[in-house]
Amino acid sequence: MLIGNVGQDPDVRYVEPDVAVATCTLATTERGYTLKKGTEVPPVTDWHNLVFWRGLAKVVEQYVRKGDKLYVDGKVRTRSYDDKQGNRKYITEVLVENMELLSPKAEGESDAQ
Repeated sequence: MLIGNVGQDPDVRYVEPDVAVATCTLATTERGYTLKKGTEVPPVTDWHNLVFWRGLAKVVEQYVRKGDKLYVDGKVRTRSYDDKQGNRKYITEVLVENMELLSPKAEGESDAQ
């Protein structure tokens, strides 16, 4: 379960005529604080790669934009691939199963949009 802000407009593509996949990043920030001794611990921001499939990807395509605040939950998966130089690269993603848009709607925006 993560709550954060979308880092860029989602990238949506169709792998089959009616099967959409959307990807974007989500920034989550742990607040900074001050220890009793006066030491300040700065806030820490982590970036998460999100992947949405099928109907949820279509909702993301229509409603989610950079800066929106989202609640997501899903499964964490790590996959690997070889880059052009033959080096093995790993990427960890959240395969989103549930999402809730937490950003308020823009003025004049209706549920039908």
